[in-house]
Amino acid sequence: MSDQDKPQAASTTPENASSAAETKVEATAATPQNSAANPQASDSIQESSQELSPEERVRALEAEAAAAQDRFMRAAADVQNMRRRAERDRREAEAYGGRRLALDLLPVFDNLDAALQLATDELREKEPGFFNGVELTLKELLNAFSKHKISQMDAAIGDKFDPNQHEAMYEAPTPGAEAGSVIQVMQSGFMIGDRLLRPAKVGVARAVEGDTSPTNGSGASTNANAS
Repeated sequence: MSDQDKPQAASTTPENASSAAETKVEATAATPQNSAANPQASDSIQESSQELSPEERVRALEAEAAAAQDRFMRAAADVQNMRRRAERDRREAEAYGGRRLALDLLPVFDNLDAALQLATDELREKEPGFFNGVELTLKELLNAFSKHKISQMDAAIGDKFDPNQHEAMYEAPTPGAEAGSVIQVMQSGFMIGDRLLRPAKVGVARAVEGDTSPTNGSGASTNANAS
């Protein structure tokens, strides 16, 4: 058995050796191709092998530190601006968050107020309970408005027309009234906080044609003693 096995081992050894030699030749031939196919890798290796001088390294580190500080300062400024905007939005939401609801409730106030304004003494005597209920409802509505910093503006006849608070519905020549003064309050105005919620709708006096004498709002003119 051992004598027969020896020739077989001797015959297989040259084949294995030739296969190994061919594999080595192929690997050796493939190495230049890989290096030629990836020139960037070889360039980076060459660049990394070249060391910077101490002065150049210091300058590079200083430039990198300056760039990092600039990015940090910009990010900090952005965060600060976001905090300010968030705080401003929070304050505005607290102060003016009920604006839309108030605008929807103002017609309710207008109807209740009109019912009281148009009620005659005779009607009030006939239906005292009804009108007392309307007055209480109107009072409670104004109390609810005040909790949300909504207040009724004081507009009265004789006031000077203010475009920031009044909306002129018409102009009419009114003897005895100063030109540009309020002669009728048609609808009350409201404020929410320090902002105008709704202007008061008013009628405005216009100068009477042919009357050149100035008035003082009470109907008296400067030449009243001439008579």
